[in-house]
Amino acid sequence: MRILLVLIVCSIAYGSFAQELDFTDFRRKNEGFSHITNKSMRNDLASFTLGGLDESIGKGQLKKMPVTSYGNDFITFDSNQIKVIIKTGPFFATKHKMIKEGDHVVKIDNKPYFGNYGKIPSVGIYSLTVIVDKDTVPIPANAIANLYNPQLTYFEGGVMKTKCAVYLSPDKHSFYIYMLNMDNMGGYEVTWVIQDKQFVRRVIDYGFIQ
Repeated sequence: MRILLVLIVCSIAYGSFAQELDFTDFRRKNEGFSHITNKSMRNDLASFTLGGLDESIGKGQLKKMPVTSYGNDFITFDSNQIKVIIKTGPFFATKHKMIKEGDHVVKIDNKPYFGNYGKIPSVGIYSLTVIVDKDTVPIPANAIANLYNPQLTYFEGGVMKTKCAVYLSPDKHSFYIYMLNMDNMGGYEVTWVIQDKQFVRRVIDYGFIQ
């Protein structure tokens, strides 16, 4: 089922991204799936990310944590040992430095960004809280920086749903906090990797949904 859904998405996605930008794209692929060298992590990510689609054949999807509550500006996952909360908030352009190329925003606070690239975002990620066995995992500010217009939830048939998820690695040492954002200028997906109560890295791929 996952392969079928992903193929449908990507048949629209990669084909529709043929549009050429008429301004410079400063975003880089260095945080993407293709740069993951850890074999175990790469295998896990390939089972659910669009960036790892080419390597997903034959891989079963990882077990997911339950969503316990969500709304327009937050989502909470909770199990007996792990709790994850993502919160969003308004983006105030006056509090940030905008670098433009013509009418297009290409950098915010001197960094390229994800989420409706080329335009001023309306929403940012306010916080990412991770608690494991009652211990709070420190999440560095740059883990959620330059990620805008996150889509925690969406409506389908009048029902609120989400494409966010927390996937548990079979080795029981790692888990992956996943968010897929379907937006203009290609959209993006981000996965935050937590291992043994430590933040390891984030994985970002973009350019597949428009």
